[in-house]
Amino acid sequence: MLSEESAAVLRATLPAVAGALDEITTRFYDAMFRDRPELLDGLFNRGNQASGAQRRALAGSIAGFAQALLDDPESRPDALLARIAHKHVAVGITDDQYTIVHKYLFGAIAEVLGDAVTPEVAAAWDEVYWLMAGALIALEARLYHDAGVEPGDIWRPWTVVERHEETDDVVSFLVRPADGRPAPPARAGQYVSVRLRMDDGVHQLRQYSLSSDPGDELRRITVKRVAGEDGAPDGEVSNLLFERIGTGDELDLSVPAGDVALDEDRTPLVLASAGIGCTPMLGMLARLVATGSTRRVLVLHADASPAEHALRTETREAVNALPDAEAVFWYERPGPEEPGAREGLMDLEGLDVPADATVYLCGPLPFMRAVRGAVLGRGVPARSVHYEVFGPDLWLPEAA
Repeated sequence: MLSEESAAVLRATLPAVAGALDEITTRFYDAMFRDRPELLDGLFNRGNQASGAQRRALAGSIAGFAQALLDDPESRPDALLARIAHKHVAVGITDDQYTIVHKYLFGAIAEVLGDAVTPEVAAAWDEVYWLMAGALIALEARLYHDAGVEPGDIWRPWTVVERHEETDDVVSFLVRPADGRPAPPARAGQYVSVRLRMDDGVHQLRQYSLSSDPGDELRRITVKRVAGEDGAPDGEVSNLLFERIGTGDELDLSVPAGDVALDEDRTPLVLASAGIGCTPMLGMLARLVATGSTRRVLVLHADASPAEHALRTETREAVNALPDAEAVFWYERPGPEEPGAREGLMDLEGLDVPADATVYLCGPLPFMRAVRGAVLGRGVPARSVHYEVFGPDLWLPEAA
């Protein structure tokens, strides 16, 4: 609960702080990595640092949390906190690292805002930070406990038992625990982190959805090779996986994480994806098939062409195996492989989207914004629409 005194200071200073957050977070990361370079080894994504995505996500989460406290001082933005907590568990964040972040973040705030940071202002924002940190620490402790691991002890070796080329730039890896112990519990729709040592000796992590039924001892991840655009470099981890990892190799995988997971209700389901966003949806479909689900399921997917639609045949097979399921595909360049597909971008015109449906979205942010708006327009309540973002979440504060 935010104190009345801090709420008044926060209300007066939030516009100035929010306006400076991009510069604040830039200086924060620069100073922290200068003094603590070991944090770049296996904890922070160098690609997201270079692009500014991580900086913008941090700024958005701070501003979003502060605004939520002002809207209701007794509330906590549960969706924002849960999403961050799961991301933190997937990379092994521990309690002590919140103290490190506090030191450099507040140093950056003082540096950017200067004399405007009076003791009262510093105390108010300090309260906001520790309210957010305390809530996250508690959530993460529960997630570590549920996963049966000590905080930060998230890694296990897995053996690649099969590699399958899905498209020209998408590959799947079927893996099993290399240590002989049972696979950790997972829910359909969740993801794992993959940790690889790069050529310069630094470990890098990336998250990939479980694209098969997570109830099996075998797990599958499906990886799209990321090509750099507009001068950005190619994806480090995806390209290394694509080019060098094969059957018999070992991968370090984290415990499963992710707050967007298939529910166990009996409501109709809408699984809407674009591009490689199909991967968590296929994990959900596989789980529905494995459990003999009779739920009404509407599978919607948009892609460039049938040839570029990863796991297309498997998706069709899963839909056909369910008693009340339907799939509709959209392609920018339709082909004979899918004669019934629609042309262009996803458009819900003419589709029966039940108002009581539970909706899951995964794909590029513009796609998810458009589909979210469309299903809300059909009467689906916002609380029933869930989405997964690959990488830092740059959407939630404006979409909540």
